[in-house]
Amino acid sequence: MMTPKEYEDSLRKLDLQVYMFGKRVENVVDDPIIRPSMNAVAYTYTLAADPAYRDIMTAVSHLSGKRINRFTHIHQSTDDLVKKTKMGRLLGSHTGCCFQRCVGMDALNALSIVTFDIDQAHGTSYYTRFVDYLIMVQERDLVCDGAMTDPKGDRGLPPHKQPDPDMFLRVVEEKAGGIVVRGAKAHQTGAVNSHEIIVMPTISMREEDRDYAVSFALPSDAPGITYIMGRQSCDTRKLEGGTMDMGNRFFGGHEALVVFEDVFVPWDRVFMYKEYEFAGKLVETFASYHRQSYACKVGVGDVLIGAAQTVAEYNGADRASHIKDKIIEMNHLNETLFCGSLACAAEGHREACGTYCVNTLLANVCKQNVTRFPYDMARLAQDVAGGLMVTLPSETDFRSPVTGKWVEKYFKGNASVSTENRMRILRLIENLTLGTAAVGYLTESMHGAGSPQAQRIMIARQVNMADKQKHAKRLAGILKD
Repeated sequence: MMTPKEYEDSLRKLDLQVYMFGKRVENVVDDPIIRPSMNAVAYTYTLAADPAYRDIMTAVSHLSGKRINRFTHIHQSTDDLVKKTKMGRLLGSHTGCCFQRCVGMDALNALSIVTFDIDQAHGTSYYTRFVDYLIMVQERDLVCDGAMTDPKGDRGLPPHKQPDPDMFLRVVEEKAGGIVVRGAKAHQTGAVNSHEIIVMPTISMREEDRDYAVSFALPSDAPGITYIMGRQSCDTRKLEGGTMDMGNRFFGGHEALVVFEDVFVPWDRVFMYKEYEFAGKLVETFASYHRQSYACKVGVGDVLIGAAQTVAEYNGADRASHIKDKIIEMNHLNETLFCGSLACAAEGHREACGTYCVNTLLANVCKQNVTRFPYDMARLAQDVAGGLMVTLPSETDFRSPVTGKWVEKYFKGNASVSTENRMRILRLIENLTLGTAAVGYLTESMHGAGSPQAQRIMIARQVNMADKQKHAKRLAGILKD
């Protein structure tokens, strides 16, 4: 397994084509806006090397028998799935943000199932290719970016009817040694902190869409791949030189648009090629895993609850009954999210290939709750914090020889707490609920792993309504309709 330093060094060796604010980013690792997100990924290596977290952060490979980072592991039991949930909460609480490796882990596990199923149906050799690829990822302890979301263009049209055919990533040419693809993947979390990109289709496909039914993996710096960094609220605060206004002074996340401009993919890295009838299964399998992964939001919720309790004490309001009740409600909501992720893991099942998958119904229920509860918790935290959270002067004003004395004087709360500490915890709450971390906590809670409606559709499909009606009719004494 890699150390955090080895991970950082490995990123420096990549020749990524990254653009931000209209300019090429020459040094991705040390860029002040990107660096906090790299720190968050590096922390997955830090905890994996810590003996105190060995059982949660690492696993024994079913292929090599070696101990590996759990983010590269294929689940072999429901215990593995439960530990995945606990790992997400652990890292979320340590970083207070998205640590970016879950998407790749979920893509690996989904492909282990679907490549096997395609081979059983078509006599192909995708599963063998995938296993060879997986061995490489495990041996090198790589970070994989799972790339599923296409730009989609006109949402009312399937891929083959789009006015611009590149709105869904597609195969544009077949060669003796592989395929050539064109298109883009949007909202890619942690993309420029990744060694590999694993591409998957984003929706179920029909035969007319077969050129879009493609899955493959490439090095993140493969020729023809360009990254355009997404903006986040308050992102340029990282350029100001201080630490207070950042809120979270150590960690962060990022998203990017990843453009594939006629990129060559060798056959040994292709895991689906025009088997359109399996596109939907890959999407749903990945989505089920990834909806479980939102246990990370429980960890970030732990940080937000801690910040709310702290600011209540700093404000001198922690003994008020309504403040206590709001903190209780935040804990209730957060632990309910944890219950959902644990439940879909504990109720998991073994697939034909040997990989364990979560309970699809409960995974979707878990994610549906995630689209709501973090917003309620953010509202409560803002309520507890007070309006100063969004009207606070800058750190520069606090340090100023002219204005600093007044900021120090008039923003004092509890006399036993420094004004600076009060300002710092307020900035952290702002960061978690409005700033850069809010992307990974709130908006990602809403739209990550599919929109709320996507989960509702899956819940409707998975619920056994006939069985529920049977029990109701039996108890009511209804023998015939």
